[in-house]
Amino acid sequence: MNAPLLNAEAAAALLQSAAASGKPIAPLRERLVQADMEGAYAIQEINTRSGLARGRRLAGRKIGLTSRAVQAQLGVDQPDFGMLFADMAVGDAEPVALSRLIQPKVEAEVALVIGRDLDCERHTFADILRATEFALPAIEIVDSRIEDWNIRFADTVADNASSGLFVLGGRPVKLSDFDIAACAMEMKRGEETVSRGNGRACLGSPLNAAVWLADVMVRCGRPLQAGDIVLTGALGPMVTVKAGDRFDVAIEGLGAVSTLFA
Repeated sequence: MNAPLLNAEAAAALLQSAAASGKPIAPLRERLVQADMEGAYAIQEINTRSGLARGRRLAGRKIGLTSRAVQAQLGVDQPDFGMLFADMAVGDAEPVALSRLIQPKVEAEVALVIGRDLDCERHTFADILRATEFALPAIEIVDSRIEDWNIRFADTVADNASSGLFVLGGRPVKLSDFDIAACAMEMKRGEETVSRGNGRACLGSPLNAAVWLADVMVRCGRPLQAGDIVLTGALGPMVTVKAGDRFDVAIEGLGAVSTLFA
């Protein structure tokens, strides 16, 4: 006998339970009443509102699926987004307890810190350039509440775009002071280089991703505001984490950022 399908509230509760217990759940996509994009974001929004009601502070957004190859793998033609809460932030080179995570991976990104509200219906490169106060190198520690990272689009969107934690570098850089599209990235685990890429790996430029996000956030009723952090998307392949790992990321013209796992 087939199990009943999950509505948005039930799916959101399962994800909350997985996060609290540290025990991942089976993929959601074939168990949802509404498994399309709208249904997946509805689940995410329920857990966003729940977090805010519990006193969590919304600090920004993350953009996922900025690689065309990954989009093709998941059968979509656009990125996705998730919410960044202040309690997800980890200091540069601050030890991260693996007990906070389930099945973490890391990826290097350019973070933008927004200096003015972005509330137009349609944004341009110029709007993003004027609104960005500064950029920082970042490490996103992605995680999944879905077993074995067995995800498709509905799974990752419902699961807050597979968000975990994030680490920001400490030296702000103006967009005019480095080439955000051409900047080379190298990530090392100890002495071993484990990921390489550049700004063009992120939809051709992280600014393309930021324009997309700004437009979508207005349509969703959560426009980007002054002070928000935007993780613009991976510059290279993500890397699986093990206890004791230290990762050092260098982004040309932008600086360095590190994280280590206790």
